[in-house]
Amino acid sequence: MCRLLAYLGSPVSLEHLLYKPEHSLIVQSYQPREMTSGVVNADGFGVGWYHSQKDTQPFTYKNTLPIWNDINLPHLSRYVESKCVLAYVRSATAGQALDFANCQPFNYQKQLFIHNGYIQNFRQTLHRKIRSTLTPDFYENINGNTDSEHIFALLLSQAQINQHRPPEDALRMTLITLSDMAKRHQVEVSANIIFSDGNRLIASRFASTSPAPSLYWLRDHPTFPKSTIIASEPLFVGNWTACPENSIISVGEDCDIQVEQI
Repeated sequence: MCRLLAYLGSPVSLEHLLYKPEHSLIVQSYQPREMTSGVVNADGFGVGWYHSQKDTQPFTYKNTLPIWNDINLPHLSRYVESKCVLAYVRSATAGQALDFANCQPFNYQKQLFIHNGYIQNFRQTLHRKIRSTLTPDFYENINGNTDSEHIFALLLSQAQINQHRPPEDALRMTLITLSDMAKRHQVEVSANIIFSDGNRLIASRFASTSPAPSLYWLRDHPTFPKSTIIASEPLFVGNWTACPENSIISVGEDCDIQVEQI
Protein backbone atom coordinates (compact mmCIF):
# COMPACT_ATOMS: atom_id res chain seq x y z
CA MET A 1 0.00 0.00 0.00
CA CYS A 2 2.98 2.33 -0.54
CA ARG A 3 4.89 4.52 1.93
CA LEU A 4 5.06 8.31 1.71
CA LEU A 5 7.45 11.01 2.87
CA ALA A 6 7.34 14.81 2.58
CA TYR A 7 9.72 17.43 3.94
CA LEU A 8 9.48 21.22 4.17
CA GLY A 9 12.05 23.43 5.87
CA SER A 10 15.72 24.31 5.82
CA PRO A 11 17.60 22.87 2.82
CA VAL A 12 18.54 19.26 3.42
CA SER A 13 20.36 16.66 1.33
CA LEU A 14 18.33 13.80 -0.06
CA GLU A 15 20.87 11.46 1.51
CA HIS A 16 20.20 12.86 4.99
CA LEU A 17 16.45 12.53 4.49
CA LEU A 18 16.18 9.25 2.57
CA TYR A 19 19.07 7.16 3.88
CA LYS A 20 20.24 8.33 7.32
CA PRO A 21 17.12 7.78 9.52
CA GLU A 22 17.03 4.40 11.25
CA HIS A 23 13.58 3.63 9.80
CA SER A 24 14.14 5.50 6.54
CA LEU A 25 11.99 5.27 3.46
CA ILE A 26 14.58 2.80 2.14
CA VAL A 27 14.01 0.53 5.15
CA GLN A 28 10.24 0.98 4.86
CA SER A 29 10.41 -0.33 1.31
CA TYR A 30 11.38 -3.81 2.52
CA GLN A 31 10.46 -3.75 6.23
CA PRO A 32 7.37 -1.55 6.77
CA ARG A 33 5.73 -1.63 10.18
CA GLU A 34 2.24 -0.27 9.61
CA MET A 35 1.04 -1.33 6.17
CA THR A 36 -2.53 -2.61 6.13
CA SER A 37 -2.11 -4.52 2.85
CA GLY A 38 0.98 -5.98 1.20
CA VAL A 39 4.30 -6.76 2.87
CA VAL A 40 6.91 -4.91 0.80
CA ASN A 41 7.11 -1.85 -1.45
CA ALA A 42 9.13 -3.25 -4.33
CA ASP A 43 7.20 -1.92 -7.34
CA GLY A 44 9.18 1.21 -8.03
CA PHE A 45 9.71 4.54 -6.32
CA GLY A 46 10.00 8.24 -6.98
CA VAL A 47 11.48 11.40 -5.50
CA GLY A 48 10.48 14.97 -6.32
CA TRP A 49 12.18 18.13 -5.12
CA TYR A 50 12.36 21.88 -5.68
CA HIS A 51 15.44 24.02 -6.32
CA SER A 52 16.58 25.76 -3.14
CA GLN A 53 17.25 29.13 -4.81
CA LYS A 54 15.52 29.23 -8.20
CA ASP A 55 11.80 29.56 -8.81
CA THR A 56 11.50 26.66 -11.24
CA GLN A 57 9.28 23.66 -11.78
CA PRO A 58 10.18 20.69 -9.58
CA PHE A 59 12.58 17.90 -10.50
CA THR A 60 11.66 14.22 -10.34
CA TYR A 61 13.63 10.98 -10.33
CA LYS A 62 11.72 7.71 -10.76
CA ASN A 63 12.38 4.05 -11.37
CA THR A 64 10.37 0.86 -11.65
CA LEU A 65 13.07 -1.00 -9.71
CA PRO A 66 12.80 -1.45 -5.94
CA ILE A 67 14.44 1.57 -4.34
CA TRP A 68 17.12 -0.63 -2.74
CA ASN A 69 18.23 -1.82 -6.19
CA ASP A 70 18.73 1.60 -7.78
CA ILE A 71 22.46 2.24 -8.04
CA ASN A 72 22.13 5.90 -9.06
CA LEU A 73 19.97 7.21 -6.21
CA PRO A 74 22.68 7.04 -3.50
CA HIS A 75 25.00 9.20 -5.65
CA LEU A 76 22.24 11.61 -6.63
CA SER A 77 21.15 11.89 -3.00
CA ARG A 78 24.58 13.09 -1.88
CA TYR A 79 24.49 15.86 -4.48
CA VAL A 80 20.93 17.23 -4.26
CA GLU A 81 19.75 19.60 -1.53
CA SER A 82 16.24 21.00 -1.28
CA LYS A 83 13.90 22.76 1.11
CA CYS A 84 10.92 20.73 -0.14
CA VAL A 85 10.97 17.02 -0.98
CA LEU A 86 8.24 14.45 -1.72
CA ALA A 87 9.10 10.77 -2.02
CA TYR A 88 7.36 7.43 -2.12
CA VAL A 89 7.95 3.70 -2.51
CA ARG A 90 5.30 1.71 -4.33
CA SER A 91 3.34 -1.42 -3.62
CA ALA A 92 1.31 -1.71 -6.80
CA THR A 93 -2.38 -2.58 -6.69
CA ALA A 94 -3.10 -5.84 -8.49
CA GLY A 95 -3.81 -5.21 -12.15
CA GLN A 96 -1.97 -1.88 -12.37
CA ALA A 97 1.03 -1.89 -14.68
CA LEU A 98 4.60 -1.58 -13.48
CA ASP A 99 5.88 1.20 -15.72
CA PHE A 100 7.17 4.77 -15.54
CA ALA A 101 3.79 6.30 -16.38
CA ASN A 102 2.46 4.89 -13.12
CA CYS A 103 5.38 6.03 -10.96
CA GLN A 104 4.83 8.86 -8.51
CA PRO A 105 5.33 11.69 -7.76
CA PHE A 106 3.00 12.98 -10.45
CA ASN A 107 3.55 16.59 -11.37
CA TYR A 108 1.79 19.39 -13.18
CA GLN A 109 3.58 22.71 -13.56
CA LYS A 110 4.76 23.48 -10.00
CA GLN A 111 2.59 20.88 -8.31
CA LEU A 112 3.93 17.57 -7.00
CA PHE A 113 1.55 14.86 -5.79
CA ILE A 114 1.87 11.51 -4.02
CA HIS A 115 -0.86 9.12 -2.87
CA ASN A 116 -1.01 6.12 -0.57
CA GLY A 117 -4.26 4.17 -0.70
CA TYR A 118 -6.57 2.69 -3.29
CA ILE A 119 -9.96 2.70 -4.92
CA GLN A 120 -11.47 -0.76 -4.67
CA ASN A 121 -11.95 -2.36 -8.11
CA PHE A 122 -11.00 0.96 -9.68
CA ARG A 123 -11.31 0.02 -13.36
CA GLN A 124 -14.74 -1.56 -12.85
CA THR A 125 -16.15 1.11 -10.53
CA LEU A 126 -14.94 4.72 -10.34
CA HIS A 127 -12.59 4.93 -13.34
CA ARG A 128 -15.15 6.20 -15.83
CA LYS A 129 -17.04 8.17 -13.19
CA ILE A 130 -13.96 10.17 -12.17
CA ARG A 131 -12.98 10.85 -15.78
CA SER A 132 -16.45 12.22 -16.48
CA THR A 133 -15.95 14.92 -13.84
CA LEU A 134 -12.54 16.16 -15.05
CA THR A 135 -11.98 19.43 -16.84
CA PRO A 136 -10.56 18.95 -20.38
CA ASP A 137 -7.04 20.10 -19.45
CA PHE A 138 -6.56 17.40 -16.87
CA TYR A 139 -8.52 14.68 -18.63
CA GLU A 140 -5.98 14.86 -21.44
CA ASN A 141 -3.03 15.05 -19.06
CA ILE A 142 -3.43 11.51 -17.67
CA ASN A 143 -0.63 9.25 -18.95
CA GLY A 144 -0.98 6.11 -16.82
CA ASN A 145 -3.81 3.94 -15.55
CA THR A 146 -3.58 4.20 -11.76
CA ASP A 147 -6.28 5.35 -9.40
CA SER A 148 -3.63 7.69 -7.92
CA GLU A 149 -3.14 9.68 -11.12
CA HIS A 150 -6.90 9.96 -11.60
CA ILE A 151 -7.24 11.33 -8.07
CA PHE A 152 -4.53 13.88 -8.89
CA ALA A 153 -6.43 14.91 -12.03
CA LEU A 154 -9.60 15.26 -9.96
CA LEU A 155 -7.74 17.43 -7.46
CA LEU A 156 -6.33 19.66 -10.23
CA SER A 157 -9.81 19.97 -11.76
CA GLN A 158 -11.26 21.01 -8.40
CA ALA A 159 -8.45 23.56 -7.97
CA GLN A 160 -9.15 24.99 -11.43
CA ILE A 161 -12.88 25.24 -10.77
CA ASN A 162 -12.26 26.87 -7.38
CA GLN A 163 -9.13 28.79 -8.34
CA HIS A 164 -9.80 31.68 -5.95
CA ARG A 165 -10.08 29.40 -2.93
CA PRO A 166 -7.23 27.88 -0.88
CA PRO A 167 -5.79 24.52 -1.98
CA GLU A 168 -7.17 22.85 1.13
CA ASP A 169 -10.66 23.44 -0.26
CA ALA A 170 -9.76 21.66 -3.51
CA LEU A 171 -8.48 18.67 -1.55
CA ARG A 172 -11.56 18.65 0.66
CA MET A 173 -13.88 18.70 -2.37
CA THR A 174 -11.85 15.94 -4.00
CA LEU A 175 -12.17 13.70 -0.95
CA ILE A 176 -15.89 14.44 -0.55
CA THR A 177 -16.44 13.66 -4.25
CA LEU A 178 -14.56 10.37 -3.92
CA SER A 179 -16.48 9.47 -0.78
CA ASP A 180 -19.83 10.15 -2.46
CA MET A 181 -18.86 8.09 -5.50
CA ALA A 182 -17.64 5.24 -3.28
CA LYS A 183 -20.94 5.15 -1.38
CA ARG A 184 -22.97 5.02 -4.59
CA HIS A 185 -20.87 2.19 -5.99
CA GLN A 186 -20.44 0.42 -2.62
CA VAL A 187 -16.65 0.35 -2.79
CA GLU A 188 -13.90 1.40 -0.40
CA VAL A 189 -11.59 4.36 -0.95
CA SER A 190 -8.51 5.40 0.99
CA ALA A 191 -6.56 8.53 0.13
CA ASN A 192 -3.54 9.59 2.10
CA ILE A 193 -2.40 12.42 -0.16
CA ILE A 194 0.43 14.92 -0.02
CA PHE A 195 0.85 17.68 -2.60
CA SER A 196 2.98 20.79 -2.78
CA ASP A 197 3.94 23.84 -4.81
CA GLY A 198 7.36 23.97 -3.17
CA ASN A 199 6.31 26.47 -0.52
CA ARG A 200 3.64 24.54 1.37
CA LEU A 201 2.57 20.97 2.06
CA ILE A 202 -1.10 19.97 1.99
CA ALA A 203 -1.90 16.43 3.12
CA SER A 204 -4.82 14.22 4.02
CA ARG A 205 -5.38 11.08 6.02
CA PHE A 206 -8.65 9.72 4.70
CA ALA A 207 -10.60 6.50 4.20
CA SER A 208 -14.25 5.76 3.54
CA THR A 209 -13.95 2.85 5.99
CA SER A 210 -11.81 3.00 9.14
CA PRO A 211 -8.94 2.54 9.75
CA ALA A 212 -7.28 4.93 7.33
CA PRO A 213 -3.65 4.21 6.34
CA SER A 214 -1.14 5.51 8.88
CA LEU A 215 0.23 9.06 8.62
CA TYR A 216 2.35 11.12 11.04
CA TRP A 217 3.94 14.54 11.31
CA LEU A 218 6.94 15.89 13.22
CA ARG A 219 8.15 19.47 13.56
CA ASP A 220 11.56 20.91 14.50
CA HIS A 221 13.32 17.72 15.56
CA PRO A 222 17.01 18.34 16.45
CA THR A 223 18.05 16.13 13.51
CA PHE A 224 15.91 18.23 11.14
CA PRO A 225 15.63 21.70 12.71
CA LYS A 226 13.32 24.37 11.30
CA SER A 227 11.36 21.81 9.35
CA THR A 228 8.23 19.67 9.24
CA ILE A 229 8.15 16.06 8.07
CA ILE A 230 5.02 14.12 7.12
CA ALA A 231 5.47 10.36 6.73
CA SER A 232 3.52 7.12 6.59
CA GLU A 233 5.67 5.79 9.43
CA PRO A 234 8.01 7.55 11.90
CA LEU A 235 11.55 7.70 10.49
CA PHE A 236 13.23 7.66 13.90
CA VAL A 237 12.45 7.97 17.60
CA GLY A 238 10.78 11.31 18.29
CA ASN A 239 7.56 13.02 19.26
CA TRP A 240 5.68 12.06 16.11
CA THR A 241 2.00 12.98 16.06
CA ALA A 242 -0.50 10.67 14.38
CA CYS A 243 -2.66 12.63 11.96
CA PRO A 244 -6.34 12.26 12.86
CA GLU A 245 -8.42 10.11 10.54
CA ASN A 246 -10.38 12.01 7.89
CA SER A 247 -8.41 15.21 8.32
CA ILE A 248 -6.46 17.70 6.21
CA ILE A 249 -3.03 18.80 7.35
CA SER A 250 -1.58 22.12 6.13
CA VAL A 251 2.07 23.10 6.57
CA GLY A 252 2.91 26.74 5.86
CA GLU A 253 6.18 28.33 4.74
CA ASP A 254 7.19 28.88 8.37
CA CYS A 255 6.42 25.17 9.00
CA ASP A 256 3.38 25.94 11.13
CA ILE A 257 0.84 23.12 11.11
CA GLN A 258 -2.94 23.35 10.86
CA VAL A 259 -5.22 20.31 11.14
CA GLU A 260 -8.89 20.35 10.16
CA GLN A 261 -11.46 17.57 10.07
CA ILE A 262 -13.10 16.89 6.72
